[in-house]
Amino acid sequence: MPVTRHAIVLAGGSGRRLGGVDKPGLVVGGRSLLDVALAAVEHCTDVVVVGPRRAGLPPAVRQASEEPAGTGPVAALAAGLAALPGRARQVLVLAADLPFITSAATAELCTRLDDADTDAAFAVDSGGRLQYLLAAWRGPALAARLTELTPRTNRRMRDLVPAHHVRVALAGVQDCDTPEDLRAARRQLARPPGSADQAR
Repeated sequence: MPVTRHAIVLAGGSGRRLGGVDKPGLVVGGRSLLDVALAAVEHCTDVVVVGPRRAGLPPAVRQASEEPAGTGPVAALAAGLAALPGRARQVLVLAADLPFITSAATAELCTRLDDADTDAAFAVDSGGRLQYLLAAWRGPALAARLTELTPRTNRRMRDLVPAHHVRVALAGVQDCDTPEDLRAARRQLARPPGSADQAR
């Protein structure tokens, strides 16, 4: 029986370290960061984008916003989960600031979640840092943690991490937080395929 899998794409935030730009709308490698994120969750049954209302999204993609707007990723996750239909066995969570993320990487997170007796599988970058906004959750576990964590406004994502989780080392999971990150991603994705340091 196929796994019911939903996705919550976080596309809000002010992008302060990038000068206040709309970070999900930034173009890297010919695609917006939001389009990169949506392509990475193409294997999910239902997808919700949380953040400001956006025109031009695929008709099947739902939209939601945390209330009040701008109150952080935990509040945004709660809004996204509420906008999804029914209950999913798995819920992928990712931010729309990952220029190298792929559907293979998000599928690997889901596979590792299935293989382990745990509540969530979090990506770990090449520097060993846990990526709080790139994870596969068991749907009931995410709902339970959001219920337990109140108030949710302006909470850190690390406050949501369950006691039982696994860390999954993945290539190409670095995000774009600063102008330097953005320039580096654009340089890397402008290189011809097959370059020695091209992200996979």
